[in-house]
Amino acid sequence: PIRSAMLVNSIDETRKAIPEAIRQAYCIVVTVSEKNEIHAFRITVGDNPLFQTIKSDSRSRIQDTAVTSEALLPGGPYELWREGETSRRVKDLVGAFAQFPHLPKMLNRKAILDTLIEGCVQGIFVLRLTRPDRSVKTFWREHPDENSLKEPSLEVVLPETCEIDSLKWDLLLPGKLPGLWKNGELKFGEAVKYFSGGQVVKVPKGGYEETLAIPKADRKILSAAVNEAVKAGKLWLTAGPASIFREEIPAGVLTDDATLQLPPEAIPATQLVPPALSEPWTEETTSALAISTALSKKAGKNLPWATIYDAIDGALKARFLELHEKSAPWPANLAGAQQVKLRIPREKPPGPPKPVPGRFVAETYLEPSQIQDLADQIPGITKEAAGHDLKYHLRVELNVRGENKEQVSKKINELLKTISGELQLKE
Repeated sequence: PIRSAMLVNSIDETRKAIPEAIRQAYCIVVTVSEKNEIHAFRITVGDNPLFQTIKSDSRSRIQDTAVTSEALLPGGPYELWREGETSRRVKDLVGAFAQFPHLPKMLNRKAILDTLIEGCVQGIFVLRLTRPDRSVKTFWREHPDENSLKEPSLEVVLPETCEIDSLKWDLLLPGKLPGLWKNGELKFGEAVKYFSGGQVVKVPKGGYEETLAIPKADRKILSAAVNEAVKAGKLWLTAGPASIFREEIPAGVLTDDATLQLPPEAIPATQLVPPALSEPWTEETTSALAISTALSKKAGKNLPWATIYDAIDGALKARFLELHEKSAPWPANLAGAQQVKLRIPREKPPGPPKPVPGRFVAETYLEPSQIQDLADQIPGITKEAAGHDLKYHLRVELNVRGENKEQVSKKINELLKTISGELQLKE
């Protein structure tokens, strides 16, 4: 019995020692050093997973953290660029960490590509794609499309040596590009100079500043971007007597002296009638052009017609103004503003409804796409308003241009009838 017990104890101790013996059998790590030499070293195996122990040892040179975009530039710690190089293939930079022994071993190859993309979005470098027909597509401060990222000819280019073939118009807005806007406005000539090539700006980086090179862009590229920003209603352009907003910029207006600024503030309907605006009124009548001239004089600069149009249109809808019986049709453009006769309504416009305790009202004009968005939100609104009195009041307005107003209103009424028989357009 004694020998049997000793045997059992010995077997138990041996079994307990087997896992440790197996772990210690894997205590030697063999890798390639930064000099491309075989390097073996011993690690202390503990309770942590074996690979985590290997990865945490600096001698293995395994990196799973992200690489910064600046580290991939010439002069960075990884020496990825040869002297005098201004561009490198994306696939070569991504593959370099698996090819060259002096670079750390990256666990996530995609992380390197993501770093290059992030560097492009931040403007640190330009991504350039040369197509089979030798045409070029560039990406700067934007995310390249997936198809371009798969192209083997995609290059990383230093911005100071590159000319971009396109510029997103939203980059021209204040606060987007460092050093572009000054004192709340931007001369087009200054934008041309900014993208003339060789420009370097300073970018604050949490207590210190870094330099950032700006690529070159042709004047036509900048003109197209400015035109899109103005047409989209994100910027307002003034040049001499011209005041352009939410419309195409006419040829010859975008000179170096043309000034870009943020859109003018909306003008309330109360600012179109006396006593706020008395100059254009004669015996309670005026014209749209006279209102435009008076508002511009009051603002100290020519206001764009789009802003004046919105103000007059809102005043007509709110019944602060009404069309004179001898007026030309409304809506109208600036060329026809002189013929649009306006007058103060004989009846005062209705004031806002008296507030009712517990009643909340939301009212605005909606575009067709916004009505679709509202329809998507109705289930959620209904759920939140459960147990309360929720109502929707719909008003449809139609301003018919031309003489076929009866035909247009009839067809629309047929469609509205499918929603409610009481929802019908009437003059």
